[in-house]
Amino acid sequence: MPDKVLIYSRFPKAQLQRFGERYELLNAAGRRPDEAFSAEELADIRALITAGGSGRLGAEAMDMMPKLGAIICYGTGYDGIDLAAAATRNIAVGNSPGANAASVADIAVTLMLAAVRRLPVADNYVRSGDWAGAKPSPMMRPQAGMRGRKVGVYGMGEIGRKIAARVAAFETEVGYFSRSRHDVPYRYFSSLEALADWCSILMVAVRAGPDNTNAVNADILRRLGTDGFVVNISRGSVIDEAALVAALSDQTIAGAGLDVYATEPHAPDTLTALPNVVLTPHIGGHTLESHVAMQDCVLANLDAFFAGKPLPYQVRLA
Repeated sequence: MPDKVLIYSRFPKAQLQRFGERYELLNAAGRRPDEAFSAEELADIRALITAGGSGRLGAEAMDMMPKLGAIICYGTGYDGIDLAAAATRNIAVGNSPGANAASVADIAVTLMLAAVRRLPVADNYVRSGDWAGAKPSPMMRPQAGMRGRKVGVYGMGEIGRKIAARVAAFETEVGYFSRSRHDVPYRYFSSLEALADWCSILMVAVRAGPDNTNAVNADILRRLGTDGFVVNISRGSVIDEAALVAALSDQTIAGAGLDVYATEPHAPDTLTALPNVVLTPHIGGHTLESHVAMQDCVLANLDAFFAGKPLPYQVRLA
């Protein structure tokens, strides 16, 4: 009989198809495991699949499955998992590092260009008939383009490196700040404040965690300046959302591009009402290629676990 795997988060059925071909899936579909299945059914669960960056998987949920030995994240994020609780219970945590990096970097650059060149405003200008009617629009005045801009990348992991390589092609200067210095051809800054003082576009690509919650706050936004932009493809928690709304409203900064939000899937009305922000529904890694790569990592982790081997993509406590 195939090994049983609990599906902890809500996933589209198509994303689970490959797992179901190899394992017996118990799909909780985002419900509490003890509400979806009996204690007897949960007693046999040794591994589960979760969207590691959404929801919260803590000690209480882990204790519902006394034989649980592996938590496998579909995607790179694992900030929704209590790693300390998992470690004390000898539960290995795995993810899909770098599997969606190219796709996320692509959406970051897309948001950057859409915000800087005000593409949603321009699109509406055509659709509304204002262009054909020669109706004046202050939002359609010429803006500074990309050539010569200073782009700061906050976080120089797999995604940050790919973002940096892409934006460099737009004849920009690239700098970065991260926890450690890397062997990359970009200028290193020793603090986020120094990076924000230098750049006019801040690309947020840092891994989310308690140490960087609201790291991009009112002060950082002010340092970007009135021609500054912020793009976030990391996690909504990294930006102080109230401070961002204020900065966009009073034109402390020129604009923003966001794929992630503090409380998903609910972007606040105060944000969605603003014309100088471009919004997408957390689709950075949502490409066919990325899903195949993430599923490959999930299967590799599950196969290794059930074979009694270390996870090939194991998350380690820092």
